[in-house]
Amino acid sequence: MMKTALVVGASGIVGSATASLLLENGWTVHGLARRPTDATGVRPIAVDLQDGAATAAALRDLNPDAVFITTWLRQDSEAENIRVNAAMVRNLLDGLPNSTGPRHVALVTGLKHYLGPFEAYGQGTLPQTPFREEQGRLDVENFYYAQEDEVFAAARRDGFTWSVHRPHTVIGLAVGNAMNMGTTLAVYATLCRESGRPFTFPGSATQWSGLTDMTDAGQLARHLLWATETEAAHDQAFNVVNGDVFRWEWMWGRIAEWFGVEAVPFDGVVRPLEQQMAQDADLWREIAAREGLAEPDLARLASPWHTDADLGRPIEVVTDMSKSRRLGFTAYQPTDDAFFALFERLRRDRLIP
Repeated sequence: MMKTALVVGASGIVGSATASLLLENGWTVHGLARRPTDATGVRPIAVDLQDGAATAAALRDLNPDAVFITTWLRQDSEAENIRVNAAMVRNLLDGLPNSTGPRHVALVTGLKHYLGPFEAYGQGTLPQTPFREEQGRLDVENFYYAQEDEVFAAARRDGFTWSVHRPHTVIGLAVGNAMNMGTTLAVYATLCRESGRPFTFPGSATQWSGLTDMTDAGQLARHLLWATETEAAHDQAFNVVNGDVFRWEWMWGRIAEWFGVEAVPFDGVVRPLEQQMAQDADLWREIAAREGLAEPDLARLASPWHTDADLGRPIEVVTDMSKSRRLGFTAYQPTDDAFFALFERLRRDRLIP
């Protein structure tokens, strides 16, 4: 029988990749977002999850076999992140009609589960790396924990199964996304090439020379579908990364080579992208007008603050996936190939020249 999915945040990096994979596998896909895209095959639901009554009205005739929660809203403080994002998950799960059969709810969070929220990111006493699921929560308020608690409470009440998925930095395509390293680096490299500026690593010595990993959006989508369809993965939390490790010292050169710019060796000085790109909005509009690009607004493509947070960390971040491997998830994605595939798609979609 054809299964039905509700992808929440279907216009984002993770949501759009998940919707595409589900469609490829024969699912009927409903895509919920404040401003849904016109993605082929996805049935749009336009609603703001902060409005509980509107959410319930929008979902009243829907009976999905699986729900994929891939969205959040950034706020000015962690207290507000908790209030808003917990309410969004609560409104969603309260608004769904009672299931007439088995239902699975998959929640995407991330490694801030181990690293701490934005206000205390990478600070204090952190778990040892590689991060493992059994290391549990930090003794600090975190909106990821609040989202999880809403899922757990609704699962006890309504009887559905759940899974939590913790990716590292996600590589994928979306415009207007709050956390988008891949597109940010593509735009930065394009600006460097246009202006003749060196392609300068913005982060810390630890990130330059230490080991790290990342998560391709397609890899995460495969993990979400696997957990939904694998009984042994139900009611479990998982890390999910590509399966390789690398050093930015190597990856920076790979990205520079793809764009035909000079990769400057790290000299020990942190040069955040927020500073490097602060005056680039007008230059990007000029490039977009000359090249006929689809998005002239630099702020809708690049998220320098998020890339700076990841590349500026003073600690090495490596993620263990043994739990998934033991249960049968064996997919693997080389991270440099994930970057290159994204860059090709950005060029094909006229988002970069």
